[in-house]
Amino acid sequence: MQKVAAYCRVSTDKKDQINSLDSQKKYFREYINRNSLWELNEIYTDEGITGTSTIKRHSFNKMITDAMSHKFDLIITKEISRFARNTLDSIYYTRKLKELGIGVIFMNDNINTLDSDAELRLTIMSSIAQEESRKTSERVKWGQKRRMEEGVVFGRDMIGYDVRDGKLYINENGAEIIRIIFHKFTNEGKGTHVIARELQEADIPTATHAYKWSNVVILRLLRNEKYVGDLIQKKTYTPNYLNHEKKYNHGEEEFVILQNHHEPIISRELFDRTQRELERRAPSKEQKAKHSNRYCFSGKIKCGVCGCSFVSRAKKRQDGSIYKTWRCYQATNQRSKHIDSEGNEVRCDGYSLKEEDIKLLIQQLVNNLQINKQNIISNLLRMIKPIITLNEQVDYLKSLQDRITMLANKKLGLIELYLSEEISKQNFNNMNLKYNAEIKNLEKELQEQKLNQQQIGNQQQIGLGQEINQQPKSNNSHEKLLLDIMTTIKEVVNAEGWEDIFYRNLLDKIVVFDRNHLDVYLKSLPYKFSYTTK
Repeated sequence: MQKVAAYCRVSTDKKDQINSLDSQKKYFREYINRNSLWELNEIYTDEGITGTSTIKRHSFNKMITDAMSHKFDLIITKEISRFARNTLDSIYYTRKLKELGIGVIFMNDNINTLDSDAELRLTIMSSIAQEESRKTSERVKWGQKRRMEEGVVFGRDMIGYDVRDGKLYINENGAEIIRIIFHKFTNEGKGTHVIARELQEADIPTATHAYKWSNVVILRLLRNEKYVGDLIQKKTYTPNYLNHEKKYNHGEEEFVILQNHHEPIISRELFDRTQRELERRAPSKEQKAKHSNRYCFSGKIKCGVCGCSFVSRAKKRQDGSIYKTWRCYQATNQRSKHIDSEGNEVRCDGYSLKEEDIKLLIQQLVNNLQINKQNIISNLLRMIKPIITLNEQVDYLKSLQDRITMLANKKLGLIELYLSEEISKQNFNNMNLKYNAEIKNLEKELQEQKLNQQQIGNQQQIGLGQEINQQPKSNNSHEKLLLDIMTTIKEVVNAEGWEDIFYRNLLDKIVVFDRNHLDVYLKSLPYKFSYTTK
């Protein structure tokens, strides 16, 4: 007696589809029971899942796993489009099952994958199903865009608005929160971090899909055009109908923009002032470039009480100079008393550490390490020298190639001058010979330099670190660069200067228990350095 499994799926979780799923399950149960040679093993069902990909179809994946364990001998399903609308998935899984001796019967398509011609017929039918899925996706997208252009809202409820039947209706409780946020930012001049903290401390609820108030949430609300009565849709799009993965629309598809679409919460004058203020406070390109890399201590200073990361704050001294401090994030945003990651109520003292003190501590630690610093400096220079030489060689090769290209262009120009009878044949021959000779010499030198570059690369790979005798004609910049690098390496290794990249790659984490007790962990070292100050 064969053990038989059944697979059925509906693409939405609407009530009528769920009823359809129940009907399918009942049908398969009765159909299998009517066959005296079959025994029902299990009915696998996926609800509200699209058929174009098997990634999120949990029951389908469980069925394949059970098949690998030989829990059944045969699978029955309604049709190929219920099994998979992706041709590749259809062929892949039916082949995989066939190797296990398990067939799949597609009832409506009259295909049994154990038949000799099944794969050909399955490929044809799967391709048709996949093409139908593509056409359906295009029709849905076209229909959605037409409805968007008519003003139908696609989306969920948000702070200040409820979405019902494709229309936005003001939610007065949420609308008041929005007015407060705009007022605090634009009229009172408060920052987004401050506004988020004040709302959190006042226990004002945020949107249902947000965990808590944050500066990111505040910025998103301040930039949302819906609060002034406008509507912009298609901010996301689905580039691939097979996996249904959404991406942010950065101009790949046309936006649907409707002004004065619904009742506003914020006046246009206030909204425009807010956008100008956001632009004014935004960091410049220079500031963005400056802060594009992670700080040395970002995410590496942990609170020993609650486990949260420390965050930095800039402060000003009486003389006007700026310095940076680090403090537990939870203690900063929820005061000293808060909840840790395990749900326990904890109390951080709210102390802060000066960044300059942390840097001094790390430098002292490096300076006290029992290591052969001279060997480190020598090894680093030995590795760096061939790299610098190689880079210089690359620049020199490019200059040679540029000169060859320039002479080749001159030869083309020479031919045009001769054909237009602007120069004599004798002059043409003389100049042509001259250019050919120069190109030949440059090409010879280019080949020699390429061979030299390859030798440097080989030596770098085997770790010899020796320079090749034949080098570019001028190496003054080479020597100066090496001298600058050697000076920097000595300063860093001897803890005489601060190099952010070096210490960022060296430091694993710092655990702060209180102002006077902290542990420092360095990468590649199996032990910690504990510091206790009085």
